[in-house]
Parts: sequence; structure tokens; C-alpha cells
Amino acid sequence: MERQPNYRFAGPRPDHIMVSIYDDAKTTMAVTWRTDCTVTGGYLEYGEAGKERIKETAVTEPFKSDVNTSNIHFVRLKNLRPGTRYYYTCGDSENRSAEYYFETEEENLTHFKFLCIADHQKDDDHYNPDYSALNAFLKDVFRENPDLKFILTAGDNNNCGQHEIQWNAMYEGLEGIIEYRPYMMACGNHDNRGFEFYFPEEKNRYYAEPAEFFNTQHRLSYPLNGPEGWQTENYSFNYGNAHFNVFGVNEPELVNTWAAKDIDSCGKTWKFGSYHFPMYYAGPNLSNDDGYPMMRECMEKLDVLFSGHEHNFSRTYPIRNEQLFDKPSQGTVHYQLGNGDFNPPGCKTCDKIWHCAFYPQEEKVSAYTIVEVNGNKLTLTSKLNDGRIVDECVIDKDMDEILPRRIAPVFGPGRTRIFYKGVDPGLCMSENLPVNKDGLWFVPFGTLVAFMGGDVLREKGKITLSVYGRKAVFYENSDIAETDKGDVRLEAPVFRGKRDRLYIPLDGASKIFGMKWAYAERNNYLTLENSNESFPVAYQP
Repeated sequence: MERQPNYRFAGPRPDHIMVSIYDDAKTTMAVTWRTDCTVTGGYLEYGEAGKERIKETAVTEPFKSDVNTSNIHFVRLKNLRPGTRYYYTCGDSENRSAEYYFETEEENLTHFKFLCIADHQKDDDHYNPDYSALNAFLKDVFRENPDLKFILTAGDNNNCGQHEIQWNAMYEGLEGIIEYRPYMMACGNHDNRGFEFYFPEEKNRYYAEPAEFFNTQHRLSYPLNGPEGWQTENYSFNYGNAHFNVFGVNEPELVNTWAAKDIDSCGKTWKFGSYHFPMYYAGPNLSNDDGYPMMRECMEKLDVLFSGHEHNFSRTYPIRNEQLFDKPSQGTVHYQLGNGDFNPPGCKTCDKIWHCAFYPQEEKVSAYTIVEVNGNKLTLTSKLNDGRIVDECVIDKDMDEILPRRIAPVFGPGRTRIFYKGVDPGLCMSENLPVNKDGLWFVPFGTLVAFMGGDVLREKGKITLSVYGRKAVFYENSDIAETDKGDVRLEAPVFRGKRDRLYIPLDGASKIFGMKWAYAERNNYLTLENSNESFPVAYQP
């Protein structure tokens, strides 16, 4: 019997009920819900306990999805009292929701907690995605932490955001949670991903730019203060003494310009960001070209940047301009949140030079992070659903320290190291370190390509290298490389170094193989990157 998708279509009774911050969290709150198209309007009734209820008419807008059309209803409340619990129902005169409540931010708030999660999408069954485990897990978290003020995500809230079936399942999985606490979503790559044919199997994948379904369903749920044309998927808000920038995954140059100005003008003690792709990733094959260097300016103005995508946990040293530091004032801490709904790992992950804490999360567990802001002190506690603590650290602005202390590596003079995608090649290059001659870096590129998994052919006075679909021949004492795209002049001749390795100019070799490199002067190491995320495999005849 042919399987039928569980679309969870809207009815006349409100569902997808969500509260969110759209302006000053002390005096405003947004409430969003969905109905079918037979319900052409609606209103919110709200008020404090024991007081007369106020009626606020909703803005109603159609949402035409890949399979259906429904109505999304938005109410943006204002003139609320700080530090107050409001009870509310939503719908029209015939179809009302149950009663829920939300709370506004207190005046002069400098001590509060919020929840961070990422990658809680479900891809187990696109006919009927099941988010029930997420629902139970999050309710347990809130029972144990009733003082959490809101949820901040780092994207991939569902598996295919250009298909309504996924949003409907996700919202069902968040019932009983986001009606009470603001749900502040970052848009991940899965949230704007779609397929030309979704059933019976996924074909012709695409990514919507802008994130069409995300933006339409939440148009008035979040602040409309992002860059023109890319709002909703990019926004910022304040809570207590903290400022939050939530980034989408589209138009990074434009987003950077907006965010840099926004962060500079926020006037808050703490500056947080949420961006789905990790800049300092753990995957052996990944890259950061989606955000770096285009968004480096704004991201390096943040204290902590939360991310997801890889389904594992990691925390970096404070980083600025590729250099690793010890003190929080010296850079941004990049914090990968792990996967939030018992999802399998996105890929094999490994500890990198930039990580001071790491957990691969290849067990079938869910991860979450409790963030506690207390004046000039911040506590980050990453936990698993079974109660184990993955990592706990305190960032203290007054003392300018992070506890427990982790000292960023600094390699000695004449011992410059090289890292490929954050990984030390280890034994194969332990005695073949980079060399700087007359201001130019030279590396035994053949040894590096072999480590990467490419093909290396060593012959007298020359070496042939093949990796990522490119091929080049380098000759001892020559500054000409023969490549599959013609001859290339290097910035200096190749020379023979330790253990008879041929040392090739780093900049020229990097350009030939489509790589970029950087030198971290403070730490005395070179890092090479390649945007190609395939796994090089040497040819076996």
C-alpha cells in the first residue's frame, strides 16, 4: 500500500502558537498562530491575572506552501508592564485556543538565563516527521530550569523548510513550550532547503534565497531591523544587559555591513550572535567559506557566537584575525551547540587546533546549553539529556578570564607548525616544518598532499601532485609549475630541504590547488583551507 504523507494541515482552531520578541522585551511581545483559510481574521485576548482582558486584532496574511494555503495571524503587543505575567488566548469568536501565558522582561535586568539549542530537525521520515522526543526532552529541560527566559536556536529547526510538512511537524513537536517562552530562531541551511520533488523521494535539491517559507510564516514574529530585503531571517534584539544578533545563511556581505553597525550601536555589556555554520568547525572535510571572511568584521565584535550544523559540541579559544588568545577581551568565543534532538552526527568530527573543549556527540543523545548572564559574568553549561555535563565555563569580564583556564598554544621560534583544516598532519610533517625565506613561506607540499589523501609521485628532481581534481608538477630549483591549466610562475624557485623534501612556495601552491592560507603570528602556525568538502582519495590502479 502506498504511504501517504501526514501533512498536519491547519484547521479553524489555532495551532502553531508561538510567542517571540519583536521589540523591547520589557514592554512588547509578538504572538503568532495559524488557521485554515476559512478563518479570515482573529484576535488576542490578554491581561494580567484577575484583571480585565484586552482585545487586540491580528494582522492576517496568507501562507501559500508547496501543498496548501493557510492563514498566519500576528499580534504585536505593546505598552505592556515590565516583569509581568500576561495570560492570553488567540483565535476568532468561534475558535479559541487554550489559555497560555508569557512574561515580560524585568526592569534593570542583569541576571537571567536562556536556553540554546541547534539542529533539532528530524530527517527520519519525511512522510511523517516525529518530533515527540524533542517535545519530551525540552519539557524536561524546562521542568529542571523553570527560570529560563527564552529559547535561542542556531538553525536547522526543521529538516526541509521549503516543505510545509516539516514546519507542521516541528510546531507540533514544540506544543506546550513555545506558547509560554519566546522562540527565537536562527535560519539554518535546512530551514531554507527544498526539493523540486519531495515524494516519494527527494530530488533536485535547492536553497531558497531569501528563505521564503521561514520569512513568510514569521514576518511579524521577529524584529524587522535586519538588512533591507533580508529581514526576518536576520534580526537583532536586546534582553537585559545583552544584545543578540541572529544571522541567516544568505547574503553574508550585506549582513556583515548591517550587523557591524548594529553591534557598535547596541550599548550592551554582552554581545551574542547565532549563525548556523561554524566558523571554526570540527569536521575533517568542512570549510568556512559561507561566512568567512565576509562576516569576520561583525563576528569579531561579539563575545560569543553560537553555531550548529555539525551535530557535535566544541568551544574555541577567543579568536581574532585567525589568532588564538587566552583572554575574552582578545577575541570571540565560537561555541558549537551540538545536536538537539537525538539526531545522528552530521559527519565524523575531530578536535582542531582552535578548540579548547570538544565532544564528538556520536552517541544517540540530545545536547543543550544553559546560558546564565550575571552582570559582567557569563556561565555556559552544555549538557546532555541524560544529565552529563559536556562542558562548563565562566567568562568574567571584570577579571578578563575564562575558567577553567585553557592556554592557547604558542609554538616556539623556528618551530612554525602547519595545520590543514585545523588538523596537525602529525608524524609525517613533524620534522618537515614550514620555512620562511626572505619573507616567503615554503612548505613540503607533497607531504601535505599525501596527508590530505591526494596522489603524490616523487621522481628525481621533481614531484607531481594531484588533489581536488587539480594536477601540478614542480621541479627542483625552478619557479615554473606545470599544471593541468597551463604553466604557472611561482613567487620563488622550489628547493630541497630536510629529509630531501621539495619545499614549494606556499602562496603559489595554494592558488594552484584552490586553497587559502593564513599565518597566526601570535601562535606561530600556518593554517590552510579549501572550500572543497569532498574527501580526497588517492588513485589505486
